Amino acid sequence: MSAPADPVLELRSVTRRFEGRAGLFRRSQSTTAVDDISLALRSGEVLGLVGESGCGKSTVAKLLLGLLEPTSGEVFVGGQLLKDISAREISRKIQPVFQDPYSSLNPRQRIADIVTLPLRVHGIADRATQREMCAAMLERVGLPKRILGAYPNQLSGGQRQRVAIARALIIKPSVLILDEPTSALDVSVQSQILNLLMDLRDEYGLTYLMISHNLAVVEALATRAAVMYFGRIVEEGPADFLFQSPRHPYTQALLAAVLTADVDLGLPETRLADEFPDPRNPPSGCSLHPRCKSRLDICSSTRPSTVHDESGSVECHLYSA
Repeated sequence: MSAPADPVLELRSVTRRFEGRAGLFRRSQSTTAVDDISLALRSGEVLGLVGESGCGKSTVAKLLLGLLEPTSGEVFVGGQLLKDISAREISRKIQPVFQDPYSSLNPRQRIADIVTLPLRVHGIADRATQREMCAAMLERVGLPKRILGAYPNQLSGGQRQRVAIARALIIKPSVLILDEPTSALDVSVQSQILNLLMDLRDEYGLTYLMISHNLAVVEALATRAAVMYFGRIVEEGPADFLFQSPRHPYTQALLAAVLTADVDLGLPETRLADEFPDPRNPPSGCSLHPRCKSRLDICSSTRPSTVHDESGSVECHLYSA
């Protein structure tokens, strides 16, 4: 049996800290956004990275795009150290689609200039051919050719996100990092964009890292899921298994908090205390223990080890005992 191919993207024991600004009589404080995590994305996967706002998901995206450098640990692209790859080469392989199409497009540029910018940066084709490629890609994402001369403020939110997707795909990357790609859109438009993304994945053989706090989106689209809490990956595994049989108390709480269509059930209980820890003063031991009703005595003093098995991985004393 041949060895598995290198992941297309990989974090190995990566930590990222940010130094806070010091006051006149105060020392600067360090905040850890990503805390010694390892994560691999293999070709053809849709890996969903989920967690509450502020847990470090977007920092992970910036590390993988080379927009941030790790404080410690290593980032790899196709088995090669990210720091050894030029920004131009990274952008040929990996493209982002950000959360807010209102701010991710230059309002002073026409749609044709926005979508063809990657082609111009990389010196691909002449201007006439670039315009033809742009029109073809816009058509592929469901936009008419007539918007080539329009400005972003003349388009709806859904149309702008389609433009952002067209811009990301115009140079044929192999990986898209989707950072909350539908959360800024109306609910009626979200499913259209998600269906488009999955159609494009099948057509172009793309690999996706989908970052979201919307578990319903991840459950519907992801082949594998990783749950992030307070800068740590606390559970990871095949999406079907993780959503049907969550093991970590935090994953269980997230799934319990997903609203259902049955109005008679009322609002769900998260089973977590309301207080989110202060990143500048993290809890000792397991960072979830102040909010966790399943905590053991050891949880307040000792960080749990990660248990790996055929179902994935989980970082919890309930499974390492």
